[in-house]
Amino acid sequence: MPVYLDHAATTPISASALAALTSELSRSGNPSSLHGSGRRARMVVEESREALAAAAGCHPSEIIFTSGGTEADNLAVKGLYWSRRDADPRRTRILCSPIEHHAVLDTVQWLEKHEGATVVWLPVDQDGVVSEEAIRAELAASADTTALLTVMWANNEVGTVQDIPALTALAHEYGVPVHTDAVQAFGALPVDFRAAGVDTMAISGHKIGGPVGVGALVVGRAVRLTPVMHGGGQERDIRSGTLDTPGIAAFAAAAREATENLPAESARLRNLRDTLIAGVEREIPDAVLRGAREDHSGDTGQQGRPRRLPGNAHFTFPGCEGDSLLFLLDLAGVESSTGSACTAGVPRPSHVLLAMGLSETEARGAQRFSLGHTTTAADVDTLLNALPEAYERAKKAGMASHVSSIQTAGTGFTS
Repeated sequence: MPVYLDHAATTPISASALAALTSELSRSGNPSSLHGSGRRARMVVEESREALAAAAGCHPSEIIFTSGGTEADNLAVKGLYWSRRDADPRRTRILCSPIEHHAVLDTVQWLEKHEGATVVWLPVDQDGVVSEEAIRAELAASADTTALLTVMWANNEVGTVQDIPALTALAHEYGVPVHTDAVQAFGALPVDFRAAGVDTMAISGHKIGGPVGVGALVVGRAVRLTPVMHGGGQERDIRSGTLDTPGIAAFAAAAREATENLPAESARLRNLRDTLIAGVEREIPDAVLRGAREDHSGDTGQQGRPRRLPGNAHFTFPGCEGDSLLFLLDLAGVESSTGSACTAGVPRPSHVLLAMGLSETEARGAQRFSLGHTTTAADVDTLLNALPEAYERAKKAGMASHVSSIQTAGTGFTS
């Protein structure tokens, strides 16, 4: 069995979620139907809604089920933008961090291209922390024309955690609503929608041990969203479509398990993560940890909040291509990720690392190791044993590719 260190992409389904999923798949009933099977399915959905609300720190009526995090982000950003602009046509500015997941980035850029939005990209520091001062300056100057602020709770690539309650309180001083993509944070950190004060929050099932294809947008009861899809009027007329009862039941089971075990599991993953980081820095001194570093071995940062996701270790390895290192580790039985986008099969440097000030050359050597509920100490040992040789081979492959490109430059051929 390969060592799986790509839990940030998707994590294996938990036993409780699998049991809930298979149980509901063996039954039938549309939760919008009025007969017995429909009422039974509706009961499952509503009980699941209550369980998810308890896990997310919100009222059950604030849970809007979606097909996943991407749909939830689209619904929040587009819905807030359209609603705010309809109420006041001057509100066309969107304040957005440049390190967002593409579910938010591409949505914001689509609104800019097709819906007249003006996007303000907020600066981040070398750890990927969004500048509170920049947000305050933008709001002080242009709050009346600002539709929304969107900042992710925790970054999917480098693991940096934002102070969402503080940023939300700042935006609300100026009457600006806030969306946060909490897909990576939910189930890994204490996430409380009500305490954070945000207006909308995206979460996803398959990041916490649920199935792929189900998620939720948490929407404050006083928040107005313009729907993206229209149809049967399900989910408060915000998101139409027949509800996926098996997926929802499994999502709720995974959320219940993740939040009940959160303190112990977070501590376990922090210990494994810190062992991994220390091992990489010992074996490969040239490797550079990216993202916020905890102040002390797994301790939390300012105001008792963690600065980094407990299961995230992201490095750049100089002198090699991240893809080469990924494939060599894969051959050695370790599955990781570069954490970078790939368009039309062409590797591109991570937009997150570039926003943090890295050069394209530095960013191309990225490798993300993300831990989850199946990760063991033996998995970390396997990585640390395989990594030095894989890195040396990746460096040689990188240099050979560089020399080959120089030799073929100007010939009309590419290597």
